[in-house]
Amino acid sequence: MQIRATPFDHPDAVQLNDAVQLEYQRRYDGEGDITPLDASMFTPPNGLYLIAYDEGNRPVATGGWRAHEEAELGYSEGDAEIKRMYVIPEARGLGLARRILAELEAGAREAGRARMVLETGTRQPEAIALYTSSGYTPCERFGHFREYEDSRCFAKPLNGAIRPGL
Repeated sequence: MQIRATPFDHPDAVQLNDAVQLEYQRRYDGEGDITPLDASMFTPPNGLYLIAYDEGNRPVATGGWRAHEEAELGYSEGDAEIKRMYVIPEARGLGLARRILAELEAGAREAGRARMVLETGTRQPEAIALYTSSGYTPCERFGHFREYEDSRCFAKPLNGAIRPGL
Protein backbone atom coordinates (compact mmCIF):
# COMPACT_ATOMS: atom_id res chain seq x y z
CA MET A 1 0.00 0.00 0.00
CA GLN A 2 1.11 3.50 -0.78
CA ILE A 3 -0.38 6.65 0.74
CA ARG A 4 -0.15 9.81 -1.35
CA ALA A 5 -1.12 13.43 -0.84
CA THR A 6 -3.74 14.14 -3.49
CA PRO A 7 -5.95 17.12 -4.33
CA PHE A 8 -9.50 16.82 -2.96
CA ASP A 9 -10.90 17.32 -6.48
CA HIS A 10 -8.71 14.60 -8.08
CA PRO A 11 -10.84 11.94 -9.87
CA ASP A 12 -9.76 9.25 -7.37
CA ALA A 13 -10.78 11.50 -4.47
CA VAL A 14 -14.13 12.20 -6.12
CA GLN A 15 -14.68 8.46 -6.60
CA LEU A 16 -13.94 7.71 -2.93
CA ASN A 17 -16.00 10.69 -1.76
CA ASP A 18 -18.97 9.37 -3.76
CA ALA A 19 -18.51 5.96 -2.11
CA VAL A 20 -18.37 7.39 1.42
CA GLN A 21 -21.47 9.48 0.71
CA LEU A 22 -23.35 6.31 -0.26
CA GLU A 23 -22.15 4.71 2.98
CA TYR A 24 -23.44 7.69 5.00
CA GLN A 25 -26.77 7.59 3.16
CA ARG A 26 -27.16 3.88 3.87
CA ARG A 27 -26.23 4.16 7.55
CA TYR A 28 -28.22 7.31 8.33
CA ASP A 29 -31.17 6.98 5.93
CA GLY A 30 -30.40 10.45 4.62
CA GLU A 31 -28.53 12.51 2.13
CA GLY A 32 -24.98 11.96 3.36
CA ASP A 33 -22.55 14.50 4.75
CA ILE A 34 -23.73 17.88 3.51
CA THR A 35 -20.90 19.84 5.15
CA PRO A 36 -19.76 22.38 2.56
CA LEU A 37 -16.24 21.44 1.40
CA ASP A 38 -13.97 22.91 -1.24
CA ALA A 39 -10.74 21.50 -2.67
CA SER A 40 -8.82 24.56 -1.50
CA MET A 41 -9.58 23.63 2.14
CA PHE A 42 -7.25 20.62 1.83
CA THR A 43 -4.29 22.43 0.27
CA PRO A 44 -1.13 22.54 2.42
CA PRO A 45 -0.30 24.20 4.73
CA ASN A 46 -3.99 24.74 5.59
CA GLY A 47 -5.02 21.17 5.03
CA LEU A 48 -4.04 17.81 3.61
CA TYR A 49 -5.88 15.11 1.69
CA LEU A 50 -4.52 11.57 1.45
CA ILE A 51 -5.42 8.54 -0.63
CA ALA A 52 -4.12 5.00 -0.08
CA TYR A 53 -3.52 2.95 -3.21
CA ASP A 54 -3.22 -0.82 -3.36
CA GLU A 55 -0.58 -2.74 -5.32
CA GLY A 56 -2.70 -2.38 -8.47
CA ASN A 57 -2.77 1.43 -8.03
CA ARG A 58 -6.47 1.29 -7.10
CA PRO A 59 -7.66 3.95 -4.61
CA VAL A 60 -8.85 2.10 -1.49
CA ALA A 61 -8.85 4.55 1.41
CA THR A 62 -8.93 8.26 2.07
CA GLY A 63 -8.86 10.97 4.70
CA GLY A 64 -8.11 14.64 5.04
CA TRP A 65 -7.90 17.55 7.43
CA ARG A 66 -8.73 21.22 7.07
CA ALA A 67 -7.66 24.13 9.26
CA HIS A 68 -9.89 26.33 11.38
CA GLU A 69 -8.53 29.71 12.39
CA GLU A 70 -11.54 31.17 14.16
CA ALA A 71 -13.68 29.93 17.02
CA GLU A 72 -16.93 29.57 15.10
CA LEU A 73 -19.54 26.82 15.08
CA GLY A 74 -17.86 25.38 18.17
CA TYR A 75 -14.35 25.10 16.71
CA SER A 76 -11.29 26.46 18.52
CA GLU A 77 -8.57 28.55 16.95
CA GLY A 78 -5.83 26.26 15.67
CA ASP A 79 -8.07 23.23 15.11
CA ALA A 80 -7.47 20.75 12.30
CA GLU A 81 -10.69 18.94 11.42
CA ILE A 82 -10.63 15.43 10.00
CA LYS A 83 -12.94 14.89 7.05
CA ARG A 84 -13.78 12.01 4.72
CA MET A 85 -12.05 9.14 6.47
CA TYR A 86 -13.09 6.09 4.48
CA VAL A 87 -11.85 2.63 3.54
CA ILE A 88 -13.57 0.62 0.81
CA PRO A 89 -15.15 -2.59 2.16
CA GLU A 90 -12.65 -4.90 0.42
CA ALA A 91 -9.68 -3.15 2.09
CA ARG A 92 -11.03 -2.97 5.65
CA GLY A 93 -9.13 -4.69 8.44
CA LEU A 94 -5.70 -3.89 6.96
CA GLY A 95 -4.93 -0.97 9.26
CA LEU A 96 -5.29 1.65 6.52
CA ALA A 97 -7.52 3.98 8.51
CA ARG A 98 -5.03 3.97 11.39
CA ARG A 99 -2.12 4.66 8.99
CA ILE A 100 -3.96 7.52 7.31
CA LEU A 101 -4.98 8.94 10.68
CA ALA A 102 -1.35 8.91 11.87
CA GLU A 103 -0.19 10.69 8.70
CA LEU A 104 -2.97 13.28 9.02
CA GLU A 105 -1.97 13.97 12.62
CA ALA A 106 1.70 14.31 11.64
CA GLY A 107 0.81 16.71 8.81
CA ALA A 108 -1.40 18.83 11.06
CA ARG A 109 1.26 18.90 13.78
CA GLU A 110 3.89 19.95 11.23
CA ALA A 111 1.55 22.71 9.99
CA GLY A 112 1.33 24.05 13.55
CA ARG A 113 -2.20 22.93 14.36
CA ALA A 114 -2.89 22.68 18.09
CA ARG A 115 -5.69 20.12 18.15
CA MET A 116 -7.22 17.53 15.84
CA VAL A 117 -11.02 17.35 15.93
CA LEU A 118 -13.58 15.20 14.19
CA GLU A 119 -17.28 14.53 14.04
CA THR A 120 -18.74 11.09 13.48
CA GLY A 121 -22.02 9.43 14.29
CA THR A 122 -23.49 6.76 16.49
CA ARG A 123 -24.08 4.52 13.46
CA GLN A 124 -20.33 4.32 12.83
CA PRO A 125 -19.13 2.30 15.84
CA GLU A 126 -15.94 1.20 14.07
CA ALA A 127 -14.99 4.85 13.53
CA ILE A 128 -15.62 5.66 17.18
CA ALA A 129 -13.50 2.65 18.19
CA LEU A 130 -10.64 3.77 15.91
CA TYR A 131 -10.62 7.30 17.26
CA THR A 132 -10.95 6.43 20.95
CA SER A 133 -8.21 3.79 20.66
CA SER A 134 -6.03 6.47 19.01
CA GLY A 135 -6.30 8.87 21.93
CA TYR A 136 -9.34 10.95 20.95
CA THR A 137 -11.76 11.92 23.69
CA PRO A 138 -15.31 13.29 23.51
CA CYS A 139 -15.53 17.07 23.24
CA GLU A 140 -18.17 19.74 22.85
CA ARG A 141 -20.09 19.43 19.62
CA PHE A 142 -19.00 21.61 16.73
CA GLY A 143 -19.53 22.04 13.02
CA HIS A 144 -22.39 21.44 10.66
CA PHE A 145 -23.92 18.48 12.55
CA ARG A 146 -23.52 19.84 16.10
CA GLU A 147 -27.30 19.89 16.68
CA TYR A 148 -27.90 16.33 15.44
CA GLU A 149 -28.75 13.72 18.08
CA ASP A 150 -26.56 11.06 16.39
CA SER A 151 -23.51 13.36 16.20
CA ARG A 152 -20.44 12.61 18.31
CA CYS A 153 -17.43 14.91 18.41
CA PHE A 154 -13.91 14.01 19.49
CA ALA A 155 -10.62 15.88 19.93
CA LYS A 156 -6.96 15.11 20.47
CA PRO A 157 -4.23 17.62 21.37
CA LEU A 158 -1.40 17.66 18.89
CA ASN A 159 1.43 17.82 21.40
CA GLY A 160 4.59 19.23 19.97
CA ALA A 161 2.80 21.28 17.32
CA ILE A 162 5.13 23.95 16.05
CA ARG A 163 3.52 27.14 14.84
CA PRO A 164 5.19 28.18 11.54
CA GLY A 165 7.23 31.35 11.89
CA LEU A 166 7.83 30.96 15.63
